[in-house]
Amino acid sequence: MENIYQKINELADKYRDYTAENLSKLVQIKSLSLGEKEVQLELKHQMEEAGFDEVRIDGLGNVLGRIGNGKKILAIDGHMDTVDMGNMDNWDFDPLGGEIKDGFVHGRGTVDQEGGPAAFVTTGRILKELGFDKDLTIYFVGSVIEEDCDGLCWKYIVEEEGIKPDFAISTEPTNLNIYRGHRGRMEMKVHFYGTSCHGSAPERGDNAIYKAAKVALEIEKLNERLKDDAFLGKGTVTISEIISGSPSLCAVADYAAFHLDRRLTWGETKESAVAEVEALLEGMNAKVEVLEYKETAYTGLEYGMEKYYPTWKIPEDSEIVQKGVRAFEKLYNKKPKVDKWTFSTNGVTINGMYGIPLIGFGPGNEVLAHAPNEKVAIDDLVVASAFYAAFAYDI
Repeated sequence: MENIYQKINELADKYRDYTAENLSKLVQIKSLSLGEKEVQLELKHQMEEAGFDEVRIDGLGNVLGRIGNGKKILAIDGHMDTVDMGNMDNWDFDPLGGEIKDGFVHGRGTVDQEGGPAAFVTTGRILKELGFDKDLTIYFVGSVIEEDCDGLCWKYIVEEEGIKPDFAISTEPTNLNIYRGHRGRMEMKVHFYGTSCHGSAPERGDNAIYKAAKVALEIEKLNERLKDDAFLGKGTVTISEIISGSPSLCAVADYAAFHLDRRLTWGETKESAVAEVEALLEGMNAKVEVLEYKETAYTGLEYGMEKYYPTWKIPEDSEIVQKGVRAFEKLYNKKPKVDKWTFSTNGVTINGMYGIPLIGFGPGNEVLAHAPNEKVAIDDLVVASAFYAAFAYDI
C-alpha cells in the first residue's frame, strides 16, 4: 500500500495521451442539453474499453459506469452537456475540433466539463490495472442536462434509480483545488397586472409597466443589502429579462413581468428570497412565481424539478474534505488549496438536497467555462485521474 500512490501517479502519466485523446473524441461531438445521445454513447464505449465492471445508460440518459461491488458507495460525477459556441468570431480555433496541441486539449467542453469524465475514465482503467479490491462500489457518472437544470440528473439517480452514495466527488473545474461548496440559486418571475385603455387617455388605465419599473428600482436596492457569508460570499439578485403586454401599441400595458436571477448565500432559502420580493409588491396587483423546469431528455423521458438550487458547503474539517486533502498530499507531498466555486453545480442536489458528503476536484480553470477559446491542460487531466484513484483507495 505504501507504493500505491506512486503506482497511481505512474499509470496516470502513462495514460496521459490516452486521456487527452478520449477527451478530444468527446469534444468533437456537439452535446447541448437534451441533445447528449451521441456523446453519451461515446463515453459508454470509452468506459467499456477501459474495463469497467458494468456500464449502462439510465432512463434520463446518464451514463453509469461501475467498478467494485462493496457496501460503501462513492460517486464521481461529471456532466456531459455543454453550452453553445456563442459568437464564432471570438474563437481562435474550431470549438468542436478537439485539437491536441501545445500541452492542451482545445474546444467547447474541455473545461466545462468533459475533461472531468475523460479523466475518470482513465481512473477506472488505473483501478482495474491495479486490481482494486476495497469494499467499495464506485459509480462514475456522465450526467445530462446540467447546463439547463443543475442537479436534475442527480434527482433522477437518487429518486428513480435508488442510488444514494456515501461520498461523492464533482469533477467540475477547480483548477486542481479542493472545493467544498458554492452559493445556491433560484429563478423567479414577478408578474404585474394592470388595466388597459386607449393610449390617448392613459389616466383611464393602470399601467403594469410603471408598477414593474418601480419594483425594478427596488430590486436594485435589495441587491445591496443581501446577506454576506465569509466563505461563500454575498447573495445577489438581478433582473435578467423584462416583458410586457397590451392590446396594441396604442394602449396602456395591462401586463408586465421580469425574470430574477437570485444567487443564495449561506442562510438564505427559497422562502426568505420569495418573502423579500413579496415585501416590495405590497398593495400592488402582482405576484411572485418560483419557476419550474420540465423538458424531454434525449431518451424521450419527460422530467423536471423546481428551479430552486440550494446553497451548500461542507466544513473544512469534515471527513470527506480531509480525505481529499490526504489523497492529494500522498500523491504530491504538498497541501492542496481548499476553496469554493463561483458558479453552481450538481452539488445543489447531491449535497444541497440529499445531504451526501461532497467535494469538488476537477481539471481546468472555471474562468474558461462558457468562454471562447476554452482549453484544458493535459497535465490537469493527469492529476485529476490520479486524484480520483487515490481518493478511492482512502475510503
